[in-house]
Amino acid sequence: MPAWLPSVLPSWSGAVEGAARVGYGARGFVYLSAGALTLLAAADRFDEAAGSSGAIGWLARQPFGPLWLVLLGAGLWAFVLWRALQAVFDADHEGTDLKGWAARAGQAVSGLFYGVLAASVFEYLDEYGGAQDGADAAENQEKAAMLLALPLGDWLLMAVGLAILAVGIGNIVRAARDDFAGALACSKAVCRRVTPLARAGYAARGFAYLPLGVFVILAGLRARVSTVTDLGGALDALERQPGGDWVLGITGIGLMAFGAFAFVEARWRRIRPPRDLNPLD
Repeated sequence: MPAWLPSVLPSWSGAVEGAARVGYGARGFVYLSAGALTLLAAADRFDEAAGSSGAIGWLARQPFGPLWLVLLGAGLWAFVLWRALQAVFDADHEGTDLKGWAARAGQAVSGLFYGVLAASVFEYLDEYGGAQDGADAAENQEKAAMLLALPLGDWLLMAVGLAILAVGIGNIVRAARDDFAGALACSKAVCRRVTPLARAGYAARGFAYLPLGVFVILAGLRARVSTVTDLGGALDALERQPGGDWVLGITGIGLMAFGAFAFVEARWRRIRPPRDLNPLD
């Protein structure tokens, strides 16, 4: 074994842990902002509910917007890297049985989502000063139109909608069943206090995805892209229903809880370098 290898491992472990913690913090900021803006929309203090992309657009319009976008984009790419290590190299030691592969597939899908989100941050940066409200919904409609133009495009679009529904239901199931404290290196008292944040947050995020999935499925059924929207648009549609202000407000609080738990993970989550990339193995 070369003499320098033992000194490489600590620096590698530290880099992985640092990137993961920064990534969880970036995710927390996105959802805390989205939840706060959604709560303000429910109270008629903000024009419209905001999903993750909407929160980024709001950040772009703040003082020093380009600086915040660069920091947030870098943090989200760090989280994408961590998700790749989890999914490909089994950083969380999920194993290779059916349950383990399912968990790693979920991490891979999450990594793809945050990769798209991170890319959108730098798109806002490229178009700084010219971002328009509704741009995300319009872009989603363009993508849906491209999908509909393919053979069996209506079925493909419905499949996308079903996948979004599955993500929402999966989050709700996680809220009810997962042992969130098991992944945290904190005292029992702290874990007991922060676990309700995770349950409320995952449940709220799951319920927020359900109407979005329904809209995409309807677009496939009707072969019309006009019903396709983004997460913020789906939440706005909820607000227009009877009692929608209350539903939207509760959802906003839940999204804030999800963001707050991401900050908890940034501080206390157990981060381990993947064994397959361990230079001492």
